[in-house]
Amino acid sequence: MPLVRFDILKGKSDAHISNLLDAAHRAIVSSFDVPERDRYQILSEHDPSRIRVEDTGLGIQRTDNVVLVSVTSRPRSEESKLKFYEVLCAELLSHCGIPSSDVVVSFTINADADWSFGLGRAQFLTGEL
Repeated sequence: MPLVRFDILKGKSDAHISNLLDAAHRAIVSSFDVPERDRYQILSEHDPSRIRVEDTGLGIQRTDNVVLVSVTSRPRSEESKLKFYEVLCAELLSHCGIPSSDVVVSFTINADADWSFGLGRAQFLTGEL
């Protein structure tokens, strides 16, 4: 955990998508100090007519490389979130050619009782994690 969802426009190659997921995971691991195999990612592709990403009045120019990143996680410090934004954008630019102007991130925070990794147990509560 965290659970990371990506929404992108259709038409990207499997290699591009794999690079995007790997880049984002590197940002998660380095920013939140989670284990390498703590990886939960879902990517959804959308027709251009099914997604709108504007600029909130900030004058940000978007391209067809826009990616919306939704992170569901236990509480994280402000410092680690800021690091994540920075590292994620650097990774996506370096490995996918996605400029930071095309990266939108949102966090949803939940608690230990909100996670079960299988076996019908809440491993954060049972002490398994």
